[in-house]
Amino acid sequence: MGKRRRAREAAIQYHFWRDLQHGEGPENIADFWEFCPGTPRVREFAQPLIEGMVAHLPEMDERIRRYCENYEFHRISAVDRNVLRLAIYEMLYRDDIPPVVSINEAIELAKTFGGADSGRFVNGILDRVKDDLKRPLREAVQKTAPDAAK
Repeated sequence: MGKRRRAREAAIQYHFWRDLQHGEGPENIADFWEFCPGTPRVREFAQPLIEGMVAHLPEMDERIRRYCENYEFHRISAVDRNVLRLAIYEMLYRDDIPPVVSINEAIELAKTFGGADSGRFVNGILDRVKDDLKRPLREAVQKTAPDAAK
């Protein structure tokens, strides 16, 4: 398993922990890493995911609510909710990750950690989020160096 998959798992575990603690994360991120050990490379990819999800939590939850017609937000399993949060964060705020990669990773994580219908549920919600995007779905946005534009 690659470092990015392990980092995504760690981000989901961190936010699952927060859900169990009613929105409170560990006082110190080192406490989390002690509970959920990760290599420096995994932590390097996971840390911005964790912090970004915390920073944009209200917006991500609003999107989940918007697309969960006829389904109450609090009834979504904690695993599915946090897989959705991670994927939505990546799709909206991580231009270096193609949206289809975020969707595929989320489906696999939901199948691994969620219930029997989690993969389909997550796919359905993320497919609707994908339709709102204004960037290429299959490629990362290339950052150009300031000198390259001259």
